[in-house]
Amino acid sequence: MTVKHSLILALESSCDETAASVVKDGRVILSNVIATQHDLHEQYGGVVPEIASRAHIEKILPVIDQAIKQASVTFDDLDAIAVGNRPGLIGSLLIAVSAAKSLAWSLGKPLIGVDHVQAHLYAADLVMDANLPWPEPVYPALGLVVSGGHTCLYDVTGALHMSRMGRTIDDAIGEAYDKAAVILDAGYPGGPLVDKLAQSGDVTAVAPLPISMLGKTSLDFSYSGLKTALLYRVRGKPTGKGKQVKFEYSAKDLSQTDKANLAAAFQAAAIGAINKKIHRALDQLDEQGKMPKRLLVGGGVSANSQLRKQMLALGQERGLKVCLPPMSVCLDNAAMLGGLAHHRFITSDFDDLNLPVIATSSM
Repeated sequence: MTVKHSLILALESSCDETAASVVKDGRVILSNVIATQHDLHEQYGGVVPEIASRAHIEKILPVIDQAIKQASVTFDDLDAIAVGNRPGLIGSLLIAVSAAKSLAWSLGKPLIGVDHVQAHLYAADLVMDANLPWPEPVYPALGLVVSGGHTCLYDVTGALHMSRMGRTIDDAIGEAYDKAAVILDAGYPGGPLVDKLAQSGDVTAVAPLPISMLGKTSLDFSYSGLKTALLYRVRGKPTGKGKQVKFEYSAKDLSQTDKANLAAAFQAAAIGAINKKIHRALDQLDEQGKMPKRLLVGGGVSANSQLRKQMLALGQERGLKVCLPPMSVCLDNAAMLGGLAHHRFITSDFDDLNLPVIATSSM
């Protein structure tokens, strides 16, 4: 098979990570630089869009410079500039997109816009070492994106071709983790800290929290009920309304063991919903004669220890290859954008300098 070559610099600033990466031939990560903003948003318990945008402005050029140096390439060596132009916070997206347009224009290189959600499903096919085996990705696949803003299932028939089978109807799983961290007074960023807390807990020590399945055939997700159930379990039932609402207890009344047990119960329900819906999706695809060859998992929550464990177990049970991204490309990163952009590059499918930023995904 003839390999079509490319060397692509990709930029990412959709939320609160400023990232740049150089990717070779759509698969090999030559550099992967990510500047986080956790310290800036910690006191607010979540991302403040205006603060994120300002931080991207400060970090974008140093991050690009570092990515080029780590990859041991020059700007002249590049074949194209890729950038995540959707979905995300508009003010944040504008920073990387503006930088990418400037680079593409000044260097005379093609510009390629990439859907951030679609790229998450490509992350599992990236490799860190060109000397290691990197077999060609096979399709069809079932795709799962789990992040702070998305919880979706996709029927994936190619790197650039997928159709959504299910989505969250309210909170995304990553958002639910962040809210759970606030309820449990676990700290920020919520996802990793709740996962760590849950690992020391006993899931059998407390009554199970609810798993929302919606309709009998639904592939959609709902996490608002789980979040509320945890709130009532920690603080008791509220009295009053609006600003006058009061709770019986608070997280300060819990021991560390209590918190760990509740975190374990929350995680069991949150990941349990994913597990059940994937089984349901596989059954439905099998009935349609479209049984996938792989399960692709992407998004920040793909770093969760329980999710990774359960997905691998599910793969063994169903005889399905499970593709989890390396930990370095679970969170928002530019490498996944550079990898996916290769598939547009080889067909000369480029964008012009009017490339828009869009808050929502096309997927």
